[in-house]
Amino acid sequence: MRVVSGVDLVVIGADGGPDRGFGGSARAAEGARLLAEVLPGMCFDAGSAGCRVTAVDPAADANTMLTAVREAAARPGRWLVVCLVGQLVADPRGRRLALVTGGSTADNAYRRGLAWDWVVSAMVHGDQEEALLLVDAVADRDTWAALERGGGEDGAGELLSYPRVPLWGRVGRFTAGRRGRDAVLPGAEGSFSHALTTVLRHGLPGAPAVVSPLDLQPAVAALLDGGPDPAPGAGTPGARLLVPPQGGRLLMRNRAAVRGALAGLSLSEELLAVLWRESAPTDPPST
Repeated sequence: MRVVSGVDLVVIGADGGPDRGFGGSARAAEGARLLAEVLPGMCFDAGSAGCRVTAVDPAADANTMLTAVREAAARPGRWLVVCLVGQLVADPRGRRLALVTGGSTADNAYRRGLAWDWVVSAMVHGDQEEALLLVDAVADRDTWAALERGGGEDGAGELLSYPRVPLWGRVGRFTAGRRGRDAVLPGAEGSFSHALTTVLRHGLPGAPAVVSPLDLQPAVAALLDGGPDPAPGAGTPGARLLVPPQGGRLLMRNRAAVRGALAGLSLSEELLAVLWRESAPTDPPST
């Protein structure tokens, strides 16, 4: 009987380059960096030592990005987590999606982008027991219209409505030019990657020491939409939240529970500080 363990984490924050139409990816590298720093130590069963991290260069081409996903998927393990951060573009017929990669133009963005189907196919055929696709992305007017049509087997919206792998994240609208300045860019404050890493760092007060993505979702959503300082463009109809599934076995550490447990002990402040430092993840992500 084969015994497998650990998490394979692939983080892709694609910089679409200087084209103004792909300005929605301007902060993607920052979002990817946050996820690569925070996620490994938060995986309960694995921790930093058991989480193999692949952080792809933001300027890499689609083949390099896909190779990173395929190589991670080929390694036996319990979980495969892939993060896509950046701007999405639809094919001319509005049926397929791709993540815009560096140097793209309006004429070739889909052809040279990282196709959604490629990523999902690699994950579906991976050698892990479970998979999860984290999405922090924006879409321009035409791509957003393709997502909104949804509803049929031939529509891009079907990729989000009936995914082949579980999804968690946010897809927002982006308009190039001055109006785009009001959009929440992936990786920036108010984005999914920023909200998720904030919640993981602070934890959920009152919750158990171990929580699932679905347990974390309300707190993450509150930072995107409806929180004390809701981010512009975070809510509907300008954004689409992708809610994680129920019943998955990927569990995360609740740092607030650790702090609460330590605070309840009759220990000196100095010893509490030492214990808290020891409980916090310190291993840097590997590439």
